[in-house]
Amino acid sequence: MEKNPAETNLTSMTEFILLGFSDYPNLQTFLFVVFFFVYVIILMGNGIIVLITRVDQALQTPMYFFLSNFSFLEICFVSVTLPRMLTNLWTQKRNISLFACAAQMNFVLMLGNIECLLLTVMAYDRYVAICNPLHYPLVLNHKVCVRLVAACWITGVPVEIGQTCQIFSLPFCGSNQINHFFCDIPPLLKLACGDTFLNEMLVFTVAVLFVTIPFLLILGSYSKIISTILRLPSATGRTKAFSTCSSHVTVVAMFFGSAIITYLRPKSKHSSRTDKFLSLFYTIVTPMFNPMIYTLRNKDAMIALRKLLP
Repeated sequence: MEKNPAETNLTSMTEFILLGFSDYPNLQTFLFVVFFFVYVIILMGNGIIVLITRVDQALQTPMYFFLSNFSFLEICFVSVTLPRMLTNLWTQKRNISLFACAAQMNFVLMLGNIECLLLTVMAYDRYVAICNPLHYPLVLNHKVCVRLVAACWITGVPVEIGQTCQIFSLPFCGSNQINHFFCDIPPLLKLACGDTFLNEMLVFTVAVLFVTIPFLLILGSYSKIISTILRLPSATGRTKAFSTCSSHVTVVAMFFGSAIITYLRPKSKHSSRTDKFLSLFYTIVTPMFNPMIYTLRNKDAMIALRKLLP
């Protein structure tokens, strides 16, 4: 009995090709150098934050405990995509096995969900610190902080394993070229055969649960925070309170803005160029600027950094 062509393609599909930035053939070496230095900056910057928040006694507070975990998460997040992209740019060998592609997508989605949840916890920390300062040490004691961080790390794991399994259970036929620099859902769904409506609905549902709802909770926290700050009697107090939140607000705007546009846009609005640009923003640009945002705009962190440097 003769096999259906789609079945033949499906059984022989053992790898994908990550096109990445191959549409800029003359810039491959330049892009490698740029992204290599970006990766070094991300590792060093976030690594320094993890270090100073562990060794400096002045930074042994819930806010810096969450920041330390966030910086460690950024290192993990960027390490899932950038090393593979650097290898592809250097060797021009862009193939990735089916299993490696699935693993990469799973970790990107899982760590992205953890980042959304952790940013929400950090907003809650600022809410308690500003709106209920007298109960701050009691409400956010060390045991509670550890549990909140553990909940962030655990919650998204089973969801994304299930979503990844569902995506890779689809039949892929025709081209195996992924027009992206890592294995992500939108470009993979473009390669799938048959009806992907249920998969798209699951993507939308997970995005609402892990992106939209946390973002709304953060907005709710900051509406209370702003209301409380505006009632403070002194201008100095208002300025100090705003400054403790400004770094977090900047990171939230950068990360959630690009993630919401990427995963909550209608399928018809997706374009490969736009998807790659937005993905660069939340997978690379935010982790790179995170240490600068949190240290340069934070007096305690700068003091701790000066102590660390000879």
